[in-house]
Amino acid sequence: MAHAHGDGNSGFAHPAPLRMLILTFFILAFLTWLTVAVVNVDLGDANIYIAMGIAVLKGTFVALYFMHLRWDRPVNGIIFVGSFAAVALFLALTMADSHEYKPLQDQYREVKNIQAQGSQWGDSEGTQAAIEERAKAKGEG
Repeated sequence: MAHAHGDGNSGFAHPAPLRMLILTFFILAFLTWLTVAVVNVDLGDANIYIAMGIAVLKGTFVALYFMHLRWDRPVNGIIFVGSFAAVALFLALTMADSHEYKPLQDQYREVKNIQAQGSQWGDSEGTQAAIEERAKAKGEG
């Protein structure tokens, strides 16, 4: 028999002290509050990086203490935390890159609005002329 029922074991592989779990909860609650506080302060492009960094910290705490990776083989924790950090980095870089396409998105929306107005009045030549006129005005300004 691998495990005796009366050996005082709670049935968990790594029972964590309640004090530590409560402390981890308060750390996660503080980090959540900090995330909300950072969102309400305009730090420009740094907001996304700070928010992603806090998310990585929160995910690390959850994995290490609630998923018991702290007591597992160290390589499992390193792989998990490294993977989590890589995903956060990829998301942050993707969000930062989306600013590069803003002028193209604005131009596309403007053309679509002009086309919608022209088709509403049934004036396709006037619509094309308005698009070219606005392009010239932006090129000169």
